[in-house]
Amino acid sequence: MRYYSLNQSYRPGKLACLFGAALFLCATASLSRPETEWPVYRGDMQLRGVAQGELSSQLELKWRYKTEGPIYSSPVLSDGRVYFGSDDKLLRCLNANDGTLIWETATSSSLAAPPLIADGSVFIGSAEGVMHAFDAATGELQWRHTAQDKIQGSANFVPDQGADKPACLIFGSYDMRLYGLDPRTGTQRWSYETDNFINGSPAVIDRRAVFGGCDAFLHVVDVDTGTSVAQIEIGDYIAASAALDSGHAFLGHYGNEVVCIDLETGKLQWRYQDRPYAFFSSPAVNADSVVIGCRDKRVHCIDRATGEARWQFATRGRVDSSTVICGDKVVACSEDGRVYVIALENGRSLWSYEIGEAISGSPAIVDGRVYIGSEGGAMYCFGPATEGPQEP
Repeated sequence: MRYYSLNQSYRPGKLACLFGAALFLCATASLSRPETEWPVYRGDMQLRGVAQGELSSQLELKWRYKTEGPIYSSPVLSDGRVYFGSDDKLLRCLNANDGTLIWETATSSSLAAPPLIADGSVFIGSAEGVMHAFDAATGELQWRHTAQDKIQGSANFVPDQGADKPACLIFGSYDMRLYGLDPRTGTQRWSYETDNFINGSPAVIDRRAVFGGCDAFLHVVDVDTGTSVAQIEIGDYIAASAALDSGHAFLGHYGNEVVCIDLETGKLQWRYQDRPYAFFSSPAVNADSVVIGCRDKRVHCIDRATGEARWQFATRGRVDSSTVICGDKVVACSEDGRVYVIALENGRSLWSYEIGEAISGSPAIVDGRVYIGSEGGAMYCFGPATEGPQEP
């Protein structure tokens, strides 16, 4: 394991073992998905927040589904269905086209974490620290695994590669541990201990999990053994998830910065800071841009290569919701109760819709439609403005 600091090259007393470029030979690979799928929080294993296809600049409400509690959980989609949790302790599966209920299943505590769809199952963590596996088709409980504190972030899934590289379900908890489970049975394979809460979701590349914690470190963990490959000192709480691309990690933190880290060397490539406000949002990253919400009530677009500001977009509330890039547009949501479509090129407002209820979860975009839940307890679907709104 190698220890890196952004303020110094090496700290004596820490174990050191360089992990090389081979770790990121698959840096541009991601969880392959058709345009009609968004099976994991942020859309792919690397949590890049990039949707496929194009998005209209003029949307309209297609449907709205009301629950009995606030929705903090970000939705995921697979096989024409949308899945999400609610503070009313229910996991729901809706028809993505018209918002009608297919099934719902009760748990024993609130569900703020985003679900994950993989291998025919839906996995979701709860406020009481239980990771659940349900049959994605029927909602039938398959297994439960109990951590020691709440689970706020989504799980991620590492596919089976045969021999000594089986499929693995990974997630973090407020008990300060990252867990690796057998996704078929829920049997724990390993746990990796940090020094503070894990609030975000682990990104995955080349059978390595990369995640930040409230211990102010970016951790790199071997998914097959649960052992540390590297620890990179960031210097402040990391509440959100990192996005990975081309061997680099992009993340915001409570020290009022967005940073780009070279994961092979552990070196800081650039840091972006504008005003003294924390970043609780996860970034969306494409080939040219890093787009992230901030508690300064703005969406920031940063040049991916240099870390320089490209534009800022002002909302009327904190932007803890994570943005999504779709083609030449950005979708952002704010605690001001609005959904925004923004031009990626220059930050110009193209469209907005006032839900009137704070939004802290993150949108999913599939086949030109935007799905997002609100703290008022409703799931919304917006699509191209070609037909009238529907409500089941």
